Amino acid sequence: MAQGTHRKLTSGQIAQYERDGFICPVDAFSADRARGWHDSLQAFERAEGQKLTRGHNFKPHLLFPWVDEIVHAPEVLDAVEDLIGPNIRLFHLSVWPKDPGSGTYVSWHQDATYFALDPICHVTAWVALTDAPIESGCMEVVPGSHKLGQLRHADMQDTDNLLSRGQTLAAEVDRSRTAFMAVKAGQFSLHHTHLVHNSRPNRASHRRVGLGISYIPTHARCTAPTRVTAMLVRGSDAFGHFDDERRPLVEAGPQERAFHADAVATFRRMNAEIAGAPR
Repeated sequence: MAQGTHRKLTSGQIAQYERDGFICPVDAFSADRARGWHDSLQAFERAEGQKLTRGHNFKPHLLFPWVDEIVHAPEVLDAVEDLIGPNIRLFHLSVWPKDPGSGTYVSWHQDATYFALDPICHVTAWVALTDAPIESGCMEVVPGSHKLGQLRHADMQDTDNLLSRGQTLAAEVDRSRTAFMAVKAGQFSLHHTHLVHNSRPNRASHRRVGLGISYIPTHARCTAPTRVTAMLVRGSDAFGHFDDERRPLVEAGPQERAFHADAVATFRRMNAEIAGAPR
């Protein structure tokens, strides 16, 4: 964007993103508002008798109007627009709860490994629903590693690894200097799809919960054979690379559940294709 026309980020923050591959923290919502969203999540988990964790944590924006509210919020989209332009699709969303003392973690990886997007211009907004200090297992990143391009990963089966296939970085990367992206409830961070990052187990006394929202400009496309869905959240789409996603009208209603199940199955099929895994 031209100098002086930024919606939310400063010129210094945009320069940091280009140099380091991330921005953190960015203020967005009040702690009370974030707490209310977390309460809604926990109420659903109690009703279902199951926590939103590995295997059940994809695309909640298709189930819950409160998540739909977050992904469309100008407090987030204004910052994303400053990085990738005004025409934006939500390509994917994962929720990452970590209970205290559970041992769950996210291995070193790059988001681009899972998405097969061209061009590589995807940005993730990680919106905190609870405080995520260092001891809770906030994201740890290698500043500037986004400039290395796509690196080699290998599957690593570990039930404590929250990544769906356990895929972890196999290439050698200097991790002697890392940075922690600690955020408070209602804040978010932004990181580039090639940024090398992980998150450690939660050693705090409270649950760590955040939404990892993957935004792309509408000109980006997925190169996998399977055509996937993505939600237009701002601007217009003159390219048509994705099937549209319906916005949820009620919490986890029959139509919401059916559309969500189909969209997740399609995403997993695409993900398996780019990994060369059997479907």
